[in-house]
Amino acid sequence: MPVFHTKTIESILEPVAQQLHLALSVAERAAQSPKEEKLRAGHSELKLNTSLSRASSRRSLPEFIYPDTIQQRVTADDCPVCQILMPRGPSGCVSRLVILHEEAEDGNAMPDLTRPVGAVSRAVDNLIKVGYDTCHSSDDKILQQDMPPALQRVETSSRLLEDACQMLKADPYSGPARKKLIEGARGILQGTSALLLCFDESEVRKIIRGCRKVLDYLTVAEVIESIDDLAQFVQDITPWLTRVSKDIDTREKELTHAVHREILVRCMDSVKVLSPIMICAMKIFIQISEEGGKGLNEAAENRNYLAQRMTNEINEIIRVLQLTTYDEDEWDSDNVTVMRKALSAAQSLLTAALDWLGNPRDRPGAIGEKAIRRICDYAEKIASRALPEDSVSIRRAVSDITSMTDAICELRLQGRYDNQGLAANCATKLKELVGTKEIPGVLPRAINQSIRYGPEHPAHTVGGRLEQALRWLDNPHIDDNGLGLQAIKSMLDEAKNLADTLNPADRNRLLGLCSDIDRLANQLADLERRGLGNSPEAHAIRNQLRDKLRELADFMKRVLTDKVVEDFADITTPLKQFVDAVYAPQHLPNREQNLEDRGRNLDHHSSRCTNTALLVAKCGPCKNKRTVEALIETAHQMNAMTPQVINAGRIRLHNNTDSADQHFDNLRRTYSDALNRLRSYVDDAIDTADFVHASENAMRRYTNKCEDAIRSNEAQQMVDNTSQIARLGNRVLMAAKNEADNSEEPAFVQRVNNAAQQLHSAIPPMVNDAKDVAMNPRNQGSVNNWRNSNEHLLSSVRNVGNAISGISATPSHHQSNLSLVESVPAKAPSPPTVHNRYIIREDIPAPPRPPPPVEISPPPRPPPPPEIDEEEETRAFWERYPLPTSSQPILSAAHNLHQELRQWSSQENEIVAAAKRMAILMAKLSQLVRGEGGTKKDLIDCAKEIADSSEEVTRLAVQLARQCTDIRMRMALLQVCERIPTIATQLKILSTVKATMLGSQGSEEDEEAMQQLVLNAQNLMQSVKATVRAAEAASIKIRTNSGLRLRWIRKPMWSNF
Repeated sequence: MPVFHTKTIESILEPVAQQLHLALSVAERAAQSPKEEKLRAGHSELKLNTSLSRASSRRSLPEFIYPDTIQQRVTADDCPVCQILMPRGPSGCVSRLVILHEEAEDGNAMPDLTRPVGAVSRAVDNLIKVGYDTCHSSDDKILQQDMPPALQRVETSSRLLEDACQMLKADPYSGPARKKLIEGARGILQGTSALLLCFDESEVRKIIRGCRKVLDYLTVAEVIESIDDLAQFVQDITPWLTRVSKDIDTREKELTHAVHREILVRCMDSVKVLSPIMICAMKIFIQISEEGGKGLNEAAENRNYLAQRMTNEINEIIRVLQLTTYDEDEWDSDNVTVMRKALSAAQSLLTAALDWLGNPRDRPGAIGEKAIRRICDYAEKIASRALPEDSVSIRRAVSDITSMTDAICELRLQGRYDNQGLAANCATKLKELVGTKEIPGVLPRAINQSIRYGPEHPAHTVGGRLEQALRWLDNPHIDDNGLGLQAIKSMLDEAKNLADTLNPADRNRLLGLCSDIDRLANQLADLERRGLGNSPEAHAIRNQLRDKLRELADFMKRVLTDKVVEDFADITTPLKQFVDAVYAPQHLPNREQNLEDRGRNLDHHSSRCTNTALLVAKCGPCKNKRTVEALIETAHQMNAMTPQVINAGRIRLHNNTDSADQHFDNLRRTYSDALNRLRSYVDDAIDTADFVHASENAMRRYTNKCEDAIRSNEAQQMVDNTSQIARLGNRVLMAAKNEADNSEEPAFVQRVNNAAQQLHSAIPPMVNDAKDVAMNPRNQGSVNNWRNSNEHLLSSVRNVGNAISGISATPSHHQSNLSLVESVPAKAPSPPTVHNRYIIREDIPAPPRPPPPVEISPPPRPPPPPEIDEEEETRAFWERYPLPTSSQPILSAAHNLHQELRQWSSQENEIVAAAKRMAILMAKLSQLVRGEGGTKKDLIDCAKEIADSSEEVTRLAVQLARQCTDIRMRMALLQVCERIPTIATQLKILSTVKATMLGSQGSEEDEEAMQQLVLNAQNLMQSVKATVRAAEAASIKIRTNSGLRLRWIRKPMWSNF
């Protein structure tokens, strides 16, 4: 089946679909003519090479087949694949045979196919020669194994076409000949696609070979114990890191899936950052080991942590390189995604584990034994997410492997090397668990079973779960298999986790809401089980539950914003205090105890920040998938990195050397960068206006504490609380600067900058007045001065919030004048104006009326065209369609998009109108691909219409993005809509391939084609849904002089019935 994960493959296969659509029009024109000569003339007029515009900007097909174009210049006329898929002249292309076949099924005689089939045969012969030459010159064993079947498929299909040609020459109405014709066309399309995939997979294996080499070097990082060995290690690993970096940089530019590109770039950047830090950690470990200094265990832990992080990044690169598809609904925290990552990591360790088992003299604790233990850990991670029956088999295998490994270690510790039989059994168990080329493996099978039969899980954020819950409440006639109830239960679990971090008042209110929601949800589920889901009592419960769920989401949003204000007010002081403790002079008393105290403080601060960040990601209002996933990943990195920074600080405390300084400074900078990145993601995930309002409330709380300190004459409390007020003020300044930098609307930027400048000038006077109060709390004049300056500061913070949210604190001068003008009563007409003694009046007599024209009776006006109500047509269409079942995934995807769009009116909103058309077309496509009526031509036409509507949605979204003044909203809109053209192009190609299989449902190839078509349709509908949401958000930040009109009118629910 075709795959489209690279731009080269897509640019090669796209013209096939384009030419097929052109061939359709020719076949239609020819079918209207009774003479076969006109059919041939129509074919000869077709110029198939006029529609290769997208491919022209990418790597050419001849360059792909013949990469070494410097030594041998190859054009499209010489390229064998071009000759099959993109032939010149009147001979036509393979895809046209599909249409001719269908014309024959309608009772028309097949034309003479000698010339086009002859051209295809010659191209196939050339392709086979080039393919076998490539096999013989390559050292890739898998390429040599996989390419001959693809070449044989193309050759066999070509022979089918030749046989069909001869049979049709004798009998233009021959049924067996038509069957051979369609099978041959299908085989050439799929065989050529398989050939391209063989080339591409060979290139991927070359990159993975370099990655594996890096992994091999990383496994020995733990056993290097001398400077000479370290120098050799650096000398060996550096060329491979350079090569992998260059290969990844080239590969990511070629991929069509933006998410895969981003993962490769992110992982490779992490490897580049971590590699010098790891070398430095290895160096400090060797120095401490040779000199017998303190901190050897900490240095080993630093080195192992950095090597493991690099290993994880390389494993992720290997996993993503092998992906050919992407699911728009896939999250990094999905069970299947986590399982795939664990499997990839386990597979990378298998070689080291088998080597250790194969050498009876390898000692316990070596690299191989650690690899076995890690494989078992990864298997446990997969087992915890697999289906129950697979989980049992995985845990049984892990238990057996662990027991045998323990026995082998015990024998080898005793000096007994007669453990080959036990080691062989353990190796067999490992292969059966992880899987090899010959053995499927328990872990891969468990992942496949989870993909095929695993239940649908609730969304990963509270916002997504709220949507699932509301969908359940709004559609009582649809059976969601308990997903809505699961989503509510998951929301309550996250809310209870949040409640544990709140003050008693907020905790009690949150737990009370959870209790009410849980009670209502259980009542509703009980009514549905008893068949009373549509009773008045059930509808009343739904209304209460809907209100309670929204109240819960709003309350969680508010308390999370308060937590962000408190926990991220100062992220630099704990690290600065720890750094000061690390560099404390040696003669300073209690320096070790001080370091431990500062280390615990830093660890507590990091835990608080990361826990809050994770709560924001899971319970917050952010709907941007990239932001949420980056937030979770950075928080996990911070949790793992904090102990390593503290270890590096201990090493520096006891080793005053340049290497220790450099080592600590590397980890400290990495930690600081990660913490700043975490705060930036948190700021992006919450509403800025809400953040400023919460900051003002927090500053008022600290103001009250300052008043308490003044009354109790506590100078230190005064200093601490005013410092916190100043920090919060600076955080508001930072938020205001980010908002101004994010906007391109001059009026908004000026308004925010003016308010920020006022706030900036209000902070120093408050701090100076607070110092005077701290020095003499009894001085009433100083206290009054501080109160005035602090109130001015609070007022400035409020003005920043008003500027961001667009609320005017006081009516402007222009508004006052306007209201005065509007209140003046109307005056009498003014007297006539005199200019040079001439009086000008409005009542000047009109010129004489001309004579009436000769009366001629006009022709009758044609009746006006009937008004088409798109909303009514859409509603009527979906009323005719039954609700989708689990066996109709394409219709389910279309119905989900329809459910999202039904809340918006398509009047004066072209994006919504185009998206609604796409949902209807996708529903029709679902019928066509299932063989429920329609022809091959109908299927291809429907796919083309979907692609055209996709282009319209993309064009309108890009037009809207250009007029959006909010940079983040614009980027979010462009990121979601950029995927639509690629997915739509793939849909056309897949529909072409599927059209060749109509009538042969049930075969393995048809199942594979259907799976890819389903995934493509789901991705397209999900991308359009995300684009509509991003467009609705971006519409509130449109340039006022753009002239763009896009109305978002929310329809009342009753209008959909």
